[in-house]
Amino acid sequence: MARSRRRRRSVLVLLVLLALVGGGLWLAATSIDRSQLLVRERCTAVVGPETFELAPDQAANAALIAGISMQRGLPARAASIALATAIQESKLRNIGHGDDAGPDSRGLFQQRPTQGWGTEEQVMDPVYATNRFFSVLEEIPDYESLPITVAAQQVQRSAYPDAYADHEGEGKAFASALTGHSPAALNCVLKEAESAGDAAEVEAALELSHPGLETAVANGTLRVQAGDKTGWAVAQWAVASAKELNIDSVSFAGLSWQRSDGEWLAAGSETGTVVITVAGQP
Repeated sequence: MARSRRRRRSVLVLLVLLALVGGGLWLAATSIDRSQLLVRERCTAVVGPETFELAPDQAANAALIAGISMQRGLPARAASIALATAIQESKLRNIGHGDDAGPDSRGLFQQRPTQGWGTEEQVMDPVYATNRFFSVLEEIPDYESLPITVAAQQVQRSAYPDAYADHEGEGKAFASALTGHSPAALNCVLKEAESAGDAAEVEAALELSHPGLETAVANGTLRVQAGDKTGWAVAQWAVASAKELNIDSVSFAGLSWQRSDGEWLAAGSETGTVVITVAGQP
């Protein structure tokens, strides 16, 4: 009888230990999941004492707009005007609807096919829409010296002409970072990548924003040859596009951004090469 009781106690102790081990493993796994759930994804641009914030999808569109301004050889002021405009018009999202003032408005800049901006398909293409915006902006004499809201209104002919001024600060901050004038000024805090990235896909996306650069793809890494200002424009384009393209790290000119860190840190990175590494399989 005593031996039977001891055996039952031993079994109970073993079951309790197994439960504790299993519970510990479950808690560890759920803690990791909770830590990811608590991450608030965001991208920030810092210029001087001011910090401005966009969601990652907004930042990716901002990076495209800034890149196209550089393609066209325009000053950072043009990118500032375009970004302030797109923030006001669409919150920097490629939306497929308009509002009461312009029911047929579409895209990043809410351009209206009935007003000669192009077909609906064209204005829904962010590359076309951005180039169309800049082509009209360039026709305005001395647009660089105009207040942002005045320059934007001359392009858009909006029913709310003063609204663009509300976004002047964030337009300037993100334009300065994304055109390479403010190194390491743009940062994104992101959750872990949900799927593996493709370096060739990153290369193709980069070509839309910053065409003609010397690039090389190998082993999940894209290497981009670029000088100082262009290099920082590309590096910060990559950080702004990291969520969309499953980018894990970006390094340039002695600094590195890691998705796991969510900030630029000192690193032994090359000066003339932007190194973009995509996420592996989760």
